[in-house]
Formats: sequence, structure tokens, C-alpha cells
Amino acid sequence: MQQTEDPWATLLVAANAGDGQAYARFLIAVTPVIRGIVRARGRSLPPDQHEDIVQDVLLGLHLKRHTWRQDHPVRPWVYAIARYKVIDAFRKRGAAIHLPIEDYSDILPAEAEADPVHRQDEAREVERLLGQLDPRSAEIVRAVSLREESQATVGARLQMSPANLRVTLHRAMKKLGTLGRREDE
Repeated sequence: MQQTEDPWATLLVAANAGDGQAYARFLIAVTPVIRGIVRARGRSLPPDQHEDIVQDVLLGLHLKRHTWRQDHPVRPWVYAIARYKVIDAFRKRGAAIHLPIEDYSDILPAEAEADPVHRQDEAREVERLLGQLDPRSAEIVRAVSLREESQATVGARLQMSPANLRVTLHRAMKKLGTLGRREDE
């Protein structure tokens, strides 16, 4: 069990055990810190949205309080929820936010390597679907989507305007999606 020298941890342990007064004191204690995090991380958001984010964080703490493990410090758990709620606010607003991947490298799962047989099956399936397109559309999809050639290079090679190439690629991808869904049914 966690050392309960941290007053937040002491209050949250009691709150999770059913002590409503401890829970109220916990929320009162963390709210000013959450406001500071929201102000610092959300400084490019309109100030009138900050209190809404604070409320989202408090709601997130309430809904996720069962996920805090008593053998872990409470502050990083609170900070993580606050950070993600600020990120959610940026997403809702349509703003991009960039976080250094190094901060998460220890918790991100390693990419799974597909076995060679599975890869071959996928490649055959893709080619089968591409075979249902007209040859020019299939080549555009192969070049742009599979070989990751630039649209300018593909357009020049096929003597197509950039707009025509984009329209053809869009229509081909839409048809592939329809073919794939039809087969899944």
C-alpha cells in the first residue's frame, strides 16, 4: 500500500473507501492545481474555456477515481487526466497540439510484426481489389497509396493534371471502400 504522507493520497484512499467528506476535501485541494495546469497548458485557448476544462478534469477524476492505484503516487495520475482533458479541448477546437513522443515511449506498445503469410494474404487481397478497377485508377492507387509516390510525380508520369489525379484517386478509393464493404457483408 502507498505511503500516505501525501495528503491527496490520504484523502483519495478515504474517498475511495466511501468517505464523502474526504472526497470533497480532495476535490477542493486539487482544484487550484488543476486550474494552474489548465492555464499553463491551455494558454492558447480562450480564457473563458479554462473553467469548462477544469470542470471536465474534475468530472474525469470522479469517473476514473477507481483507476488510481494506491501503490502509485496520486499527483501524476491527476496531472495525466488534466493533460488529456486539455488536449481534448484543443481537439474539439480543431487546434493541433504536439507532444514529445519521448514522454510516452515507456507506455506505448511496440509495433506488432505481421507474419509473412499474413502479409502475403493482405497483398493478394489488395491486388484482387485493385484488379476490379480500371488500369489507370489502379496504377494511381498503387503509386500514391502503396508506393507513396508524390501526386506531382504520378501526375507527370501519367500526363494528368493535379486536379484530375486527385479526383481519379478519390473515386478509386471510394470504389475500393464500396467493394471491400460489399465483400464483408
